[in-house]
Amino acid sequence: MDQIISILARELDRSEEHVANVVQLIDEGNTIPFIARYRKELHGAMDDTTLRTLADRLEYLRNLDKRREEVKTSIENQGKLTEELAAAIDGAVTLAEVEDLYRPYKPKRRTRATVAREKGLQPLADLLFTQGNDCPQPEQAAADFVDPEKGVETVADALQGASDIIAEAISDDAEVRKRLRSLYWARAVLVSRKAKEDTPDSVYRLYYDFRTPVNKAQGHQVLAINRGEREEFLKVSIELDREEALIVVRRAVIVPGSPAMAFIRTVAEDAYDRLIAPSMERETRNLLTEQADEGAIHMFGINLKPLLMQPPVKGFVTMGLDPGYRNGCKVAVVDGTGKVLDTAVVYPTFNERREREAMDTLKALIQKHGVARIAIGNGTASRETEQMTAQMLKELPAGSVSYMVVSEAGASVYSASKLAAEEFPDYDVNLRSAVSIARRLQDPLAELVKIDPKAIGVGQYQHDMPQARLDETLKGVVEDCVNAVGVDVNTASAPLLTQVAGLNNTTAKNIVKYREENGPFTTRKQILKVPKLGPKAFEQCAGFLRVPESKNMLDHTGVHPESYTAAEKLLALCGYTLSDVAAGNLSQLSAKVADYGEEKAAEECGVGVPTLRDVVKELLKPGRDPRDELPPPMLRTDVMEMKDLKPGMELTGTVRNVIDFGAFVDIGVHQDGLVHISQLNVNRRVKHPSEVLSVGDVVTVWVKEVDVPKKRISLTMRPPKA
Repeated sequence: MDQIISILARELDRSEEHVANVVQLIDEGNTIPFIARYRKELHGAMDDTTLRTLADRLEYLRNLDKRREEVKTSIENQGKLTEELAAAIDGAVTLAEVEDLYRPYKPKRRTRATVAREKGLQPLADLLFTQGNDCPQPEQAAADFVDPEKGVETVADALQGASDIIAEAISDDAEVRKRLRSLYWARAVLVSRKAKEDTPDSVYRLYYDFRTPVNKAQGHQVLAINRGEREEFLKVSIELDREEALIVVRRAVIVPGSPAMAFIRTVAEDAYDRLIAPSMERETRNLLTEQADEGAIHMFGINLKPLLMQPPVKGFVTMGLDPGYRNGCKVAVVDGTGKVLDTAVVYPTFNERREREAMDTLKALIQKHGVARIAIGNGTASRETEQMTAQMLKELPAGSVSYMVVSEAGASVYSASKLAAEEFPDYDVNLRSAVSIARRLQDPLAELVKIDPKAIGVGQYQHDMPQARLDETLKGVVEDCVNAVGVDVNTASAPLLTQVAGLNNTTAKNIVKYREENGPFTTRKQILKVPKLGPKAFEQCAGFLRVPESKNMLDHTGVHPESYTAAEKLLALCGYTLSDVAAGNLSQLSAKVADYGEEKAAEECGVGVPTLRDVVKELLKPGRDPRDELPPPMLRTDVMEMKDLKPGMELTGTVRNVIDFGAFVDIGVHQDGLVHISQLNVNRRVKHPSEVLSVGDVVTVWVKEVDVPKKRISLTMRPPKA
């Protein structure tokens, strides 16, 4: 265990004490959000991302330890475990190295070498492979092993059997494989070609004649090539100069000057061509895919977080429009809390008369319910619906209503789900989708947590990823976002509560049921009365659940109940009371703490400095929403079309997706434009666009090129030269 702590501390550049504390906290069943927020003194204020990385590596290293022991036990049971081999296994730093060492002892299916051993040719193989000074000529040595009864008819048969045994031994040699693995990574080339001469044009045309060093292959290239291969558009291979690889193998196994030298040389070539090269190609492809998967999953998480953390458009009556052609545009009006007020279906795309009817219907709903914001889904018929909406807004008082096109990715998945059916039993699937679209504008986080993160559409090749690993990563992102914002225990839905640290599906549903039966929670302590929510779960979740109805102002904040005494001591120390917190009369709190001295104040209150700082922050802004500090979403009252775009035109847009080679930006023409990584306005080289851009960023761009037939818009963030 001490070794694992040392490795983690070195990899994360953290003290061993802090790492050991985190490991202990994880082992005690504490959640990452709880550790990140409420145990800062123990881990040196690591953020949730670092803590999740630590947890992932901890699991890997423990699995590595477990596998080492399994391998040693298996070899020991065969009576073949030596001190040297045990030391080598203990010293292996990756699972691949452990498996290489285990390879010669691993039970194998029946091979050519197995058959040769059954014929009694192992001693011949050992004699020739040793290549000692007393080694005879191969043909001379093989003559003693000719035995027709065992199926060894001739000297050639004996030599072939010995060759098969030696070739397998060379293939199983851990050092040979390690050296070749390094060579492949340094010198091999990833190659893709058309699967057949008559393969038709496709989205994979870029890879019909493609070559790149494996160590420079981009993740999106690897994933595209893999998919093209699966769909039978591409033929893929890993190419390495054969002679260069054979030099590595020969140096490892040939003893110069031995009578068996020429024979072993031929065997080494057979071992490489027949056994090692195909294995190395598979390994290299797998490694490329694993790295590409991890990169794509990481990118998905990076994109998902700002999407979930988009600033909410709170407190406005909002109209959601789910566009459509044949089935019409579904309409839902919700109040400032997301409660459904009205629904309708209009048909603006049928003809001018129906469009006029649609605008009149929407205007009537706007006036009846005081609608101030409109959310339009970006799917089928979105362009026509947006144009109709912009036209209608011209007929209303200027500035009274504005709209925003929101991503409807996953809305149909949600509307057809069991959860939506439980939430809206009286509405059909299409109207549920309109409600979801309206709520996405009001509070993106609360609505998007109801949807499988993979359906939200801010990744690339997400359906090709290892689903368990993707789900685990995205669940962590959602959990971190929900807990960073905090949840109103009296209004949150069960899906939102499920994402709170320490809660699960059962306890989240029990919270909803409890408040339905007993009315709103009035204190945090009351949460302990929820069935199946014990002290440990309460410890984990309490700080993230807000109780606005509580008379105790600390229940409105992110201060954990375990720190209430410290918060009250701090207030008294600075001459304040909880009444001052409610009245917002703490403008001098930070200054008073600074004058008193943070360390002295923390000691006086019985907490560490990091916790003291968090308490001060919460007292200054009770119930604060970190999303309010971000730039607000862009609302529009007019619309442009793609044909209106001209090269050099300056526009303001919102980043919708960040990918390996650039970012897609919504500039209000229904078709996102691409800012290639080379067009970012930075004075340094960036390895990835995520270094400078995030989903939700509002950016200034200039139009480079527009291809209307292909619906492609090329943008730049580099200002044009005067």
